Amino acid sequence: MKRLSRSFYRRSSDLVAQDLVGKLLWHQTKEGVAAGIIVETEAYFGSNDPASHAARKKTPRNAVMFGPPGVAYVYLCYGFHHLFNVVTEKEGLAGAVLIRALEPYQGKELMLKRRNVKNELLISNGPGKLTQALKIGQPENKQDLLKGDLALYDLGLNPEPIKKSGRIGIAQGKEMLLRYYWAGNKSISAKPND
Repeated sequence: MKRLSRSFYRRSSDLVAQDLVGKLLWHQTKEGVAAGIIVETEAYFGSNDPASHAARKKTPRNAVMFGPPGVAYVYLCYGFHHLFNVVTEKEGLAGAVLIRALEPYQGKELMLKRRNVKNELLISNGPGKLTQALKIGQPENKQDLLKGDLALYDLGLNPEPIKKSGRIGIAQGKEMLLRYYWAGNKSISAKPND
């Protein structure tokens, strides 16, 4: 397993989003390790992306999106679910990739317990579910993914086919084909007509 490098993230958000499919999201906590293979992502840009937190201007909340690539951007959605993103693009240019769904890989029993579910397919098939399963929250915001207990790794998988579609759960910019998913994988959040 090789941890992803800074240069991996220092690229256009759409390229990173596509290339993250098949990579491993791993989190070590006091309770143990929980990890999953990324099966679905969404790319977000800056001022030209109406769905982006950075669409209007830099704020204290979205400042991490303008920072160095390879850093976690975690925020609370609708006051209920934490969502996990990785910062992309070169420093100073806003960009991030939302991790939308994982296929459980390690620590499944711990993930089932955290999610309070029995069906493995319901562990991490959505962005709020996967953060609960991996115990990713506000303390992980701004964490450097190149060191520490939260990381992304290359397992050498070849996830094919990867398809793209419009983004999910947003009002603006949903027609932009910036959602990438491992077609046929049972852990994706929404089942399109492959």
